[in-house]
Amino acid sequence: MDQKSKNRYEAQAAVIKALAHPSRLMMLEELNNGKKNVTELTKMVGADTSTVSKHLNVLKNAGLVFVEKEGTTVFYQLRMPCLMDFISCIESVMEANAFEHMETVISCKTKTK
Repeated sequence: MDQKSKNRYEAQAAVIKALAHPSRLMMLEELNNGKKNVTELTKMVGADTSTVSKHLNVLKNAGLVFVEKEGTTVFYQLRMPCLMDFISCIESVMEANAFEHMETVISCKTKTK
């Protein structure tokens, strides 16, 4: 693999890694509905403010959210709404896996009868 391809894949992996936490996925889903501040997201996630802030920092560093200040309040917004298409695709994979698993279980049940 050439260096240019390697750099591209590493950058893609960094974005995917930033998505790899349930709280961050939930925050992205909420931000898809509009901008939120840390206090609002803290209530939604059910974690302490410092933990939510760390998650938001990971999302910001990955380029998934951006920050907007209004007075003394910092708001976070989803940077690329197309991200929700990717998450929808993940849910389709989960659905297909569940369906295949269900077919396997049914197949096993019918063999034992």
